[in-house]
Formats: sequence, structure tokens, C-alpha cells
Amino acid sequence: MFDLSPFHRVDGWISLLTLTALEVVLGIDNLVFLSIMTGKLPPERQPLARRLGLGLALVMRVLLLLAMSWLITLEKNLFTVFGEGFSGRDLILIGGGLFLGGEATHEIFDRMEVDHSSDQSRKPRASFGAVVTQIVLLDLVFSVDSVITAVGMARALSIMVAAVVIAVGVMLVFAGPISAFVERHPSLKILALSFLLLIGVVLVADGMGQHIPKGYVYFAMAFSLGVELLNLKLRARQTAPVKLHGPFEGERPAPEA
Repeated sequence: MFDLSPFHRVDGWISLLTLTALEVVLGIDNLVFLSIMTGKLPPERQPLARRLGLGLALVMRVLLLLAMSWLITLEKNLFTVFGEGFSGRDLILIGGGLFLGGEATHEIFDRMEVDHSSDQSRKPRASFGAVVTQIVLLDLVFSVDSVITAVGMARALSIMVAAVVIAVGVMLVFAGPISAFVERHPSLKILALSFLLLIGVVLVADGMGQHIPKGYVYFAMAFSLGVELLNLKLRARQTAPVKLHGPFEGERPAPEA
């Protein structure tokens, strides 16, 4: 099943490097979502949730690659509405986009408006299983596009699987530091939630047949992030930054592992 001959040729290594870089870029959406979702858990459980969520995501992507014949059927139209065809892939993207938009809006409201220190607004904390389940389900949405991209760029299954494994490994390395950095800076937390809202809009638009080039989206995200990083660097820290509301206010920051 796995033909290793592509690794014996220069063009095979070029294909691997190119596809790995693209998979890492496509994984930015995943890292933003991961940092938000794991923030709902106690600090000591966040590293395990990240590793478990990304580990299951890796298994899911490899299984999708092995089931390429089924994956191709997702691009066939299931029904038509007002002359516009909708495939299984479209429905997955629309559902995932609506969930991301709703989740981001709810989190912004929860962090800005709800005082978790009062007994009236205190609610049960998110369970570990629920958070990991949401991470895996949303990764299914990101995986469909990621795997279809891999199939379109490389012919050898071994190259595709290797690229996906390396990309998820990179995400595992950087997920902890990114999540901890976002949690330490309230403005970055809100910016990350805004990114999730933007990603949700892009997914819904793509599912509705209106493709928005990812380059424009990533440029907007990178520009906003660059401006905010400059703000953090140049702003005089005469007073402590504001504290966003959350179920773990006052507890120690999440470990970076």
C-alpha cells in the first residue's frame, strides 16, 4: 500500500516539503480553535486535551487518506437548492462554519459580559470529554479540506501520509506555547475569537459555493496579529492588563507543555 520509492527521488522530497508546508499553514485554523477550546479546561488538563485532540485528528486524517475513494464521493452533489448543488463536503463545511461562528460569538459574550465569580452566573465547567469531542469533530471539518488538498498535490500515498504526520507533529510542538501566550494576553484572546468568527464565515461561504482564497484570509489574520504584537511590545505596562471573565479566573496559568 505504501510505495516508498518517491523518497528515493528528489522530486519526491520536494513534493513532501511543499505539501508539509501547506498542511502546516492550513493547520493555523486548527491551532486557533485548539487554543480557545482547551482554555475551558483546568490548567493541569489542557496539555492532555491538546495531545489527545491532535492525536485523534492525526488518526482521522490518515484514515481519510486511506479512504480516498470514499472522500471523492463527498464532492458529488447530493441535492440542489435554487439551482445550486450541495455535496457532502459542502454540508460539512457549512455545519462546521456555523458552529465556529456560534462558538466564537458565545465565547466573546462569556468572556466580556458574564461575571463568573458571582453565584448567579456560575455554571458547570466544560467536561474533558466534551472539549476533546468538539476538538475532534471540528478537526473533521478542517481535515476534509486538508486531505483533499493533499490528494490534489501529491500522487503517492506515502508522501501524503508523511506530510500529514509531520504537520500534526509541528502543531503538537507549538500548540502549548501558543495557547499559553493567548491566555496571558486578553487582547489576543479576543483577536483569536475574531479569527474563529472569520474562519467560520469562510467555511460557510465555501460550502455555499463562494470560494474565498485562503491567502487573503491568512494575510488579514497575519496583519492583525502583527499589529497586536507591536501593541504589546510598545505599550507601556504601567498598569496590569484587563482580565477577561472566565471559569478559571485567579487560578495559575496553563502550563506550556
